[in-house]
Amino acid sequence: MKLIGPFKQVVTLANLPLRGKLSDEQLEIIVDGALIVENDTIQRIGNFETLKSENPNIQIEHIEGEQVVLPAFVDSHTHICFGGNRANDFAMRNAGKTYLEIAESGGGIWSSVQHTRNASEEELLKTLLERIKFLVDLGITTIEVKSGYGLDVENELKMLRIIKKAQESTKATLVPTCLSAHLKPRDFEGSNPEYLDYILTEILPKVKEENLAKRVDIFIEKSAFQPEESKEFLLKTKDLGFEITVHADQFTPGSSRIAVEVGAKSADHLEATIDEDIDFLAQSDTVATALPGASLGLGEKFTPARKLLDAGAIVAIASDWNPGSAPMGNLITQASILATFQKLTTAEVLAGMTFRAAYALNLEDRGVLQTGKKADFVTFKTNNFQNVLYNQGSLKAEHVYIDGNLVD
Repeated sequence: MKLIGPFKQVVTLANLPLRGKLSDEQLEIIVDGALIVENDTIQRIGNFETLKSENPNIQIEHIEGEQVVLPAFVDSHTHICFGGNRANDFAMRNAGKTYLEIAESGGGIWSSVQHTRNASEEELLKTLLERIKFLVDLGITTIEVKSGYGLDVENELKMLRIIKKAQESTKATLVPTCLSAHLKPRDFEGSNPEYLDYILTEILPKVKEENLAKRVDIFIEKSAFQPEESKEFLLKTKDLGFEITVHADQFTPGSSRIAVEVGAKSADHLEATIDEDIDFLAQSDTVATALPGASLGLGEKFTPARKLLDAGAIVAIASDWNPGSAPMGNLITQASILATFQKLTTAEVLAGMTFRAAYALNLEDRGVLQTGKKADFVTFKTNNFQNVLYNQGSLKAEHVYIDGNLVD
């Protein structure tokens, strides 16, 4: 057992509702606080001097200078296992080329598929671990990682096995998701429904057999998979025992409604979500995940997070870090910018990157500083927690703790 502190402010995020809007006045802030940690778990939180006097023989991990502490962040949507680079896509898009023109010139998702298929396992593992370290250094200790750049049995399993192997080399929690339904690969001889059947019969049984992922994702869009075939596919994946998440309403509306109807844990993107579907989402337990990195990368409008929160939805914020539409990877910068454009309170942004994002991954043991929760937290060298978002990512994390232990 050890006492970690003192902190100028301990921002617990405890006792906040899972859904709907939040005011900053609802935040619990313990001044000159500390945490007692034992066996990877938070045991007590309170005033440093009080906890010290009540536990005179406790080991103390003394925090120097003025620092604030927050629950560690959760990035609930990433594509950080990939090969290659699509800087040319970004340049072409900014020069006025359309998505179709970029794809026809050799760019787009298919470009990443080819790069990832051609990359060695060693190369993919090395770059994946580098990206994980980047996220951990930001204070993100739980990271969802998708496949989806393999698109056949051999290469989807290669990606998922690499994600599983990466877990052996990082203290962060990785949550693998099978996104074989990213789009129909160009070298598949058959229709969209035939490819989805191929995933169900050839890929997912092997994923389950090797315990490579418990979650399945699909991209529902005109350029990928259509609503009805996607709904049928998702229901069948549920029958196989997988949790579901959906790339929904990125360019056209309607697929978020499907996500709710099939009981998806989350519907991610939602830039094109219409008002009636906002209400539909808000009445469900499906998390509405905003991905501001994609809006910034594509020059598209942001997820209507303000409307979703006002309607009572569960809103998470994730990076969508990928080689094409969201190459930045800095969740704190993206969330700060989303807050500016959508007029989100600091409490709403922090909740969206912590316990609400964890809920989207079916993890309810983290994302708040509270007795009995996983001791993952992040500190910043400041006397005011508001500076974390105010500086839009330029205020770097000072220390990151996983299971109560300082990460090297």
